[in-house]
Amino acid sequence: MDDFYRVLIVERYKNPAYKGILDPHDFSYEDENPLCGDQIRVDLRVDNENVITEAMFSGHGCAISQASADLLMETVIGKPLDEVKNMTKETVLDLLGIELGPVRLKCALLSLKVLKAGLYGIGNIEEELMEI
Repeated sequence: MDDFYRVLIVERYKNPAYKGILDPHDFSYEDENPLCGDQIRVDLRVDNENVITEAMFSGHGCAISQASADLLMETVIGKPLDEVKNMTKETVLDLLGIELGPVRLKCALLSLKVLKAGLYGIGNIEEELMEI
């Protein structure tokens, strides 16, 4: 089963479906992983009922960070902001479907960190995210 998820990660890295910039956007935030240089920006559009109607990411980095960002953008479309704010690291790890070591965990969770920071309007939620 791990092979299936590895293929999925490589495919999402090479051919992301949700990579780009939304302009205009309702929420946008950008951050990086200083340990490896991965960088992610997340842009969201929401409707009058606070449901995410469009989500895109941009940036650069390893296959894990880029694939997890693409999968996460796909997952949040159609969800209310409150539900997205309550997503945990398990959401992203389930999307990836493989075990990750501590270094790769930071790569995988960068998009969730950026997403939540943008929604909450705060810059540094890494410690909170790792505890969730």
